[in-house]
Amino acid sequence: MGLLPGFSSVVLAMALALLNAASVHGGKVLVFPVDGSHWINMNLLIEGLHTRGHEVTVVRTSTSWYIKEQSPHYHSITIPLSEAMNLEKQDFFVQFLAKMLVLQKEGASVMAFVSFYRQMLTTLSNIHHQACQVAEKMFKDKALMQSLRDAQYDVVLMDPGLPFGVLFAHELKLPTVFNVRWITSGEGHFVVAPSPVSYVPTSGSAVTDKMTFLQRVRNMFHFLLNIAIDNLVVSPHYNRLVEKYLEPGTNFYQLLQGADIWLMRVDFVFEFPRPTMPNIVYVGGFQCKPSKPLPADLEDFVQSSGEHGVILMSLGSLVKGLPVEITNQIAAAFAQLPQKVIWRLPGEPPSTLGNNTMLVKWMPQNDLLGHPKVKAFVAHGGTNGIYEAIYHMVPIVGIPLLFDQFENILRLEVRGAAKGVDVTKLTSQNFVETLQEVLHNPSYRDNMKRMSDLHRDKPMHPLDTALFWTEFVMRNKGAAHLRTESYKLPWYSYHSLDVMCLLLAVLSLLAALVVLSVYFLCFKLCRRKDKLE
Repeated sequence: MGLLPGFSSVVLAMALALLNAASVHGGKVLVFPVDGSHWINMNLLIEGLHTRGHEVTVVRTSTSWYIKEQSPHYHSITIPLSEAMNLEKQDFFVQFLAKMLVLQKEGASVMAFVSFYRQMLTTLSNIHHQACQVAEKMFKDKALMQSLRDAQYDVVLMDPGLPFGVLFAHELKLPTVFNVRWITSGEGHFVVAPSPVSYVPTSGSAVTDKMTFLQRVRNMFHFLLNIAIDNLVVSPHYNRLVEKYLEPGTNFYQLLQGADIWLMRVDFVFEFPRPTMPNIVYVGGFQCKPSKPLPADLEDFVQSSGEHGVILMSLGSLVKGLPVEITNQIAAAFAQLPQKVIWRLPGEPPSTLGNNTMLVKWMPQNDLLGHPKVKAFVAHGGTNGIYEAIYHMVPIVGIPLLFDQFENILRLEVRGAAKGVDVTKLTSQNFVETLQEVLHNPSYRDNMKRMSDLHRDKPMHPLDTALFWTEFVMRNKGAAHLRTESYKLPWYSYHSLDVMCLLLAVLSLLAALVVLSVYFLCFKLCRRKDKLE
């Protein structure tokens, strides 16, 4: 017993030493995030880095929607803006969705669609122009730039959806880690990894990895369209910044491709198989975690559902853009079911709302999905919600609205874990039929359970994996040994067109020599024959 006090003091000393070591080796991280739903993922990484003893500094604008100036997990650098960027306006995507639904529902003319997409591309250009204005404000602020240099950061962590952070990483000579799914030209893999469009679906094409000929044509069309949009609409803004503020010969796209580590928010349980690269680390679903107990009012409502269980519905922040007639159809469908419904719906309640439906302005989505009484999840197909549903084994009724949501629901449908509904053709009748199929056909839940088992069967939680590789870059001053240099090759060298041209020229020369030789021999033989005659 006399040894215990001494033993306790040794343990205490070792614990203090470990704590001191953690603080000594804590690094400094400069973060360039994207506002909106992207911030949810980035903030988790920031909290994790802060917990591990790192000092985090976040670059934000004065008009940021989600990214607050004050936080216990990070310091902030606020760039003043007189007007909010489009992505930071809460009604921006709502208005965009409303216009899109009107065009689709009313069967608008080709010219109306062309006009809409021209407006969409103009808006996309403006978004990246606004991002470059933020960067320009920073470059022009000599005091700010000097403070960034003096801070001696270890790494730049950024979301390349708005990629101006790569310019500052280059200027400060810092390694870069991307927290990425989307990039200027679409899905991030297409920038850093080989992407044969014969079996790798392109952003916007909404096809599987098993394509018919016509689907491959469509996939190629979207691939070329994405490249054209990136080169003609997006990249010029950043190229002008590079020419103005970085040394001659610097190439923006090479800066983008040259990130040390790509933390890809992808899991192949959900994605289709495709080629990858050594510096791509897969962290899909890193926001997922076990559920916590519900607030008392929600728990009472959930328990009141009895054996029928609960349906959960959330369409994210875009739900305010749905027309009243669609929300009325949805509410009328819910009213026909024996299940209880918890529906995240800001704004006015639908006139057809049933007694079995609780409307909330916010809900603990992860905790509800983890509740054993939740039987189905009505969702728009956002990546965060899908991975949480996979984690908690809840089948999905999909109502995709915009962007990659159609592709996300398609992936789940292929795996038998979801069924989608076209929002422009939604009626209370077809919505009820879809809900009943997902609720009563056990294959949907079984397939989702299979996906969940595969998703969870990992040596490390995806968040721990993301934090490890971020710290790996900090410890090793980059990860150049994992990064291919192929991005520095001109396009004709990357595709070996110059080699093929050389081989073709050599073969042509050899063929010409053979032809000429045969011609010469024939000519000689003919002349000899003429002489003999």
